[in-house]
Amino acid sequence: MNYDQAVVVLQTIRELYPDKFKITKTKAEVIIPQLEKMEFELVKKKLSEYAGKYPFPPTLADIAVYPPRENPHLEKIKKWDQEAEGVSDETKQLLQEKLEELIRKVSK
Repeated sequence: MNYDQAVVVLQTIRELYPDKFKITKTKAEVIIPQLEKMEFELVKKKLSEYAGKYPFPPTLADIAVYPPRENPHLEKIKKWDQEAEGVSDETKQLLQEKLEELIRKVSK
């Protein structure tokens, strides 16, 4: 989310909880950079759900929704799976037999 969207989130909280949520410059300086790391639409949705359940303002943790992190290991596994699809069944069988043979040798 960008700065303006983060401000919208804070304004929404202030409007939902007018007597219970006061935004100060210090609060904004701390909260806005954290909100900018999150997904705007998902935070709005979570805030809406929160407001329907609780009569007090949310903490940042209550409404936090971060974008999923990239996982380089998953990308490697996907690549390996794609490469494995191109390997013939005969080659797979041969590799399986060699692996079983190696396991037998090592386990003696």
